[in-house]
Amino acid sequence: QVQLVESGGGLVQAGDSLRVSCAASARTFSNYAMGWFRQAPGKEREFVAAISWNGLNTHYAQSLEGRFGISRDNDKNTVYLQMNTLKPEDTAVYYCAADRRFRSWPPLHYDYWGQGTQVTVSS
Repeated sequence: QVQLVESGGGLVQAGDSLRVSCAASARTFSNYAMGWFRQAPGKEREFVAAISWNGLNTHYAQSLEGRFGISRDNDKNTVYLQMNTLKPEDTAVYYCAADRRFRSWPPLHYDYWGQGTQVTVSS
C-alpha cells in the first residue's frame, strides 16, 4: 500500500504560478507511473498530466500542455506539478495518483490516490 499526500495548494491570483507536490510513503514509488488529476466544483474529475517511473515520458491534457509541467524526484519520493499563468478556471482540487504496475507506461489504471490539495485562482 502506498500513501500519497499532496501539498502546496492555496489561493493565488490569475497569472500567478504555483507548484503542488505529492509525497509517497514507499520507496516503490520510484517504479510507478504517476498522474495528476483535478476536480472543479460541480464537474467530473479530469486528467491533467502523467509521468513515467523514470521521468523520461510525460503526457498532458491537450488544453493544459505548455502551461503545466509534471516532474518527479525519485530520491525524495515526490512528484510535482508546476502550474503557470493560472486562470480562474484552473480552480479545483488537485489529486495525485499512482499506477502500481512495475515500470509500465503509459498508465492505464491508477491504484493509489491522495486526498487532494485545493488550488483557488482569483480573477
